[in-house]
Amino acid sequence: MTNKSFPVGFILLGFSGWPQVELVLFWVVIILYPVTVLSNSTIILLSRMDPRLYTPMYFFLSNLSFLDLCLATACVPQMLSNLWGPDKSITYAGCVMQLCVFLCVGATEGILLVVMAFDRYIAVCQPLRYTTIMHCPFCWKLLFMAWLSGLTESLVQSPITFQLPFCTHHHLDDFLCQVPALIRLACGDTSINEWQMTISVVIFTMVPVGLILTTYGRIAQAVGKMKSEAGRQKVIATCSSHLLVVFMFYGTVAMVYTDPKTNFSSKYGKFFTFFYTVVTPMLNPLIYTLRNKEVKDALQRMLRKGICISRS
Repeated sequence: MTNKSFPVGFILLGFSGWPQVELVLFWVVIILYPVTVLSNSTIILLSRMDPRLYTPMYFFLSNLSFLDLCLATACVPQMLSNLWGPDKSITYAGCVMQLCVFLCVGATEGILLVVMAFDRYIAVCQPLRYTTIMHCPFCWKLLFMAWLSGLTESLVQSPITFQLPFCTHHHLDDFLCQVPALIRLACGDTSINEWQMTISVVIFTMVPVGLILTTYGRIAQAVGKMKSEAGRQKVIATCSSHLLVVFMFYGTVAMVYTDPKTNFSSKYGKFFTFFYTVVTPMLNPLIYTLRNKEVKDALQRMLRKGICISRS
C-alpha cells in the first residue's frame, strides 16, 4: 500500500535490530563528534590566522574542513537521538532538510576533492606557473563551481526522491534520510529514480575518481623526474594524504549509492553511511596534519602565541 499524501514523518530503523551495537555506536559518536569539531575548526582557524598558510592548498583544505563540519552536524544530532532513545522518528520536514543538506554537502565535497587534485597537479607539474594560474579569483571560482554543483544536485535529486509513492508504514531502513533508503521504502516504480541516481553516481563519483587518478598519474611521472629527495618526500606526503581521503570518501559513498536495492546495500549500507558521516570527517583533518609539517608548525606557533597572551 502507498500513501500519496505527504507523510507526517518517517521511522528510522537504524540499528534497532542490534541494541548492543546501538549502545556502542552511541558512545563512539559521542567521542568522535567533539574531535571532529575541534580538529576541523583548528584547520579553518589556522588557515585564516597564519599568513604562511595563505595558499590555495590550505584555502581548499579549510573549505573541505567546513564541509566536513556541515556533514557531521547535519547527521550527528539525529543519529544520537536514534541510537540512544526508543523514539526513532523524524518529521517529514526534518527528513527533507537533512537530505537536501546531505546531498549538497556530499556532492560539493566530491567536486572539491577534484579541485584539490588539480591544485596539486599545477604545483608539482607546472611550479613556475603556479602563482599565475592559481590566483585568488580563480580559486574562488573553483570553489563556487564546487558549491554550485552540490546545490544543483540537491535541488534536482531531492524533489524527485520525495515524489516517490512511499509505503504506508514509513519505515526507513537507515538512521538517516538518504536517497537509497527512500527508494527502498517506495512501493511503486522506482526505475526513474534509480536512473537519476545512477547518473548522479557517474557525475559525482566515477568521473571525479577518473580525473583524480589521471591527475595523480601525471604527478607520479613528475615526482619520478625530481632530483631533490626532500622535494620528492614533501610531494609524496601531501599527495598520499589527499589520495587516502579520496579513497575513503568515494569508496564508502560508492558502496551505498551504486545499487540501492541490492541485498548488500540494504544490509550493510548503513555501516558505510556511518563511516562517511562520522568517521571520515574526523579522520580528514588528522590525515592532512599528521604528515604535514607546515600545519604542525602553524599549530605550534598558534599555541605558543596563546600561551604568551595568557601569561601577559
